[in-house]
Amino acid sequence: MNKEQAVSFDEAVNLSLSLATSKPHKAWVSIFDALGRTLAREIVCKKNLPSYNNAAMDGFAINYTHKAQTLRIKRRILAGDSVEPCLGNEECYKIMTGAKVPDDADTIIPFEDCVSYDENKIVLPSSIKKGNALRLMGEEERVGSILLEEGTCLNSRDIALLASQGISMVEVYKKLQIAVFSTGDELKSPWENANENEIYDINALALISLLAEHGFVAHNCGVIPDNLEAATEYFTRMKQYDVLITSGGVSMGEADFVERALIQNGFEASFHGINIKPGKPTMMGKMGETIVASMPGNPLAAYVNAFLFLIPVLKKLQGQKKFNLDTIKVPNAEPFNLKSGRVNLVLGSFKDGMFHVFGANKYGSGMVKPLINSNALWVSDEKTSRIEAGDEIRILLF
Repeated sequence: MNKEQAVSFDEAVNLSLSLATSKPHKAWVSIFDALGRTLAREIVCKKNLPSYNNAAMDGFAINYTHKAQTLRIKRRILAGDSVEPCLGNEECYKIMTGAKVPDDADTIIPFEDCVSYDENKIVLPSSIKKGNALRLMGEEERVGSILLEEGTCLNSRDIALLASQGISMVEVYKKLQIAVFSTGDELKSPWENANENEIYDINALALISLLAEHGFVAHNCGVIPDNLEAATEYFTRMKQYDVLITSGGVSMGEADFVERALIQNGFEASFHGINIKPGKPTMMGKMGETIVASMPGNPLAAYVNAFLFLIPVLKKLQGQKKFNLDTIKVPNAEPFNLKSGRVNLVLGSFKDGMFHVFGANKYGSGMVKPLINSNALWVSDEKTSRIEAGDEIRILLF
């Protein structure tokens, strides 16, 4: 693809997602290790929820059709007890929350709703609703219903649901193997000393941390050598990864050895260049079966574009059904200008129910502070040149 023919924002989204054409292998893991993993098969209900009729509150279990103003307490039922039906006329059970309700009772009267009660009898209120405070077997889920779909990324609530079924092992997709690289001989790792002519590598740690926040583990594979021959050899050794992520070395004004080194290893770009700011040089494609995402070298541009284009691709490649980023509609707080003719990625903060743009939208893609002081991102269209206070926009939250 001709780099001078930058694709639109929407084209970049669609082209990047189209790279995820396969799913990882499968593996069985303990429920204790399942948090954040993606289900490789649906989970079907095998135990009714709840599994028996039970009391939703502490109180007295009665038979609605045999109720009288005063009832004698036949026996006490605790959680874990299994009591055969034994109510006679004008009798009730004293029952605790969660306890199994015998088949001859269909209504629970909470302690606090009784007119009075002691160890032997209760006096009922004048108004009683049949079925009150009674949780029926299977009212939440019945045997055979689908509890969790294949492609679900398991959260703590899903784990609770699995536990309710007595499930100890689940089949999930194996974690993606992801490698992160930086480019530039001037880069130093945070644990090294950097002189005035050198800079610290921000992108590698920022991107690895961003991926971790979304459930992905990435390996820091260091800095790509700053020459074509060495870089070509470098990528030759990386084909075992599912995804390669680079930053820098892909803009029009550079030697562009990253793309040439990738091409030497069979790389084909889906796009190289997006009509956006920041992040125009962003490139994505495939090297054999390996997805390659090359982010710009500037930290702000690398982070924002990885968030917008890379995270959804990784989620889809991991087998997740829900991979698109969520947006919320909010009013804009302060007016600001932007350049039309391209999509603008605008950083800001979502607070007090409104979007507050960072620095009046005046900052550079090489900065770090706008990222630190922002928790939201607005993606403009190509026509808009100004946003007024009170205008409603759709933002994404970091």
